[in-house]
Amino acid sequence: MEKRQIGSSDLYVSKMGLGCMSLGTDEKKAKEIVHTALENGINYFDTADLYDFGRNEEIVGNALKEFRDDVIIATKVGNRWKDVKEGWRWDPSKEYIKSAVKDSLTRLKVEYIDLYQLHGGTIEDNFEDSIAAFEELKEEGYIRHYGISSIRPNVIKKVVLDSSIQSVMMQYSLLDRRPEECMELLDEHEVSIIARGPLAKGLLSEKMLSKASEKIKENGYLDYTFAELEEVLHSIHDKAADHRSMNELALQFDLAHHSVASVIPGASSPRQLQENIEAVNRPPLSAKELDVLTQLTKLSRYEQHRD
Repeated sequence: MEKRQIGSSDLYVSKMGLGCMSLGTDEKKAKEIVHTALENGINYFDTADLYDFGRNEEIVGNALKEFRDDVIIATKVGNRWKDVKEGWRWDPSKEYIKSAVKDSLTRLKVEYIDLYQLHGGTIEDNFEDSIAAFEELKEEGYIRHYGISSIRPNVIKKVVLDSSIQSVMMQYSLLDRRPEECMELLDEHEVSIIARGPLAKGLLSEKMLSKASEKIKENGYLDYTFAELEEVLHSIHDKAADHRSMNELALQFDLAHHSVASVIPGASSPRQLQENIEAVNRPPLSAKELDVLTQLTKLSRYEQHRD
């Protein structure tokens, strides 16, 4: 599978990675999915310390321990849950980040993390403190590079300008094109997008509207009403899906943008993973196909969390 560089770093990742949140807690099943990914050239695995309250990192670590030198492991920090009875609380402090990384290293069974990401945050956070923690972790050898997971324009701008991050993880799909307004800034500073949610909760898969939850049926999806959602999905299928599956259109749309280093759809079965692998390995979208998809969908804008 084609590899792409994350930012200006020495991390070269498969253009599709595995978003590990949906692996579940059945270790045998999860290992089968991870090994299917490896067999098909995927070398990028993205987890977080919050997923299943640390159990996901343990499962990913067990599944990858024999392949450590061949893979790029990314995880996230900032959601503190060990001192909370139910749920978690946000803590981007330097002290917590430098403590939490050691717990993640233990669960992942590795000596270093390839890409360590701040798992959220608002402009009110003390990012100088967080960035200092990441820089020290790099110097100490606990992490190779760092990034953030955020869709908030003001947060992205601040951190890109004031740090040496290599990536921003953002929800990005044909139905959520908000990241496009940040691409010029990110390209200028050699920061890559890691695209999560490329299939928009399954709405952009072959199952389309059958994947719509009751909440989506009632409230729509982002700035699409449900009626608009029905119209746009059928339009994409009818006008753009010529010899291509919906999965293929969705994943190839993200990958058509230079800013995107990797798309990371989740997978709850080897079969689902295989479908996405086949989709990303198909030829890229033509300029005409990309134009059609761009015309059919909204160029959304994040109206909150701006300067």
